[in-house]
Amino acid sequence: MLEEKNSLELLKAVETENLVIKLIEQLNKDFQLANIDEEFKLNISTLALKNNLDSLLLNLITKKYDDYLNLLYRIDVSENEMATIKNDNLLNTIENISFLILKREFQKVLLRKMYS
Repeated sequence: MLEEKNSLELLKAVETENLVIKLIEQLNKDFQLANIDEEFKLNISTLALKNNLDSLLLNLITKKYDDYLNLLYRIDVSENEMATIKNDNLLNTIENISFLILKREFQKVLLRKMYS
């Protein structure tokens, strides 16, 4: 179902499935539920979405770590997958976390689509 290895491949699959708006809506919903006052525009390009998510995660990790942890919990990012991320470079780490967030949100959207 999800064979992609990075955020750009994943977002290309989301575009192929015509689920970009649903993915953004799910992201916005989970950010709101995590009490993070950020919202992605529904007409944003997938590359801009990835870049905005990366910069938002950088800000959360460096300035609002508790909010970052709350977001991961709210989105339900796998702890096992988080444990596999190498912490050698902050930007690479953020890109990997961004991928895990997008992957989990896409899973939610796909499951909702399949069972509705």
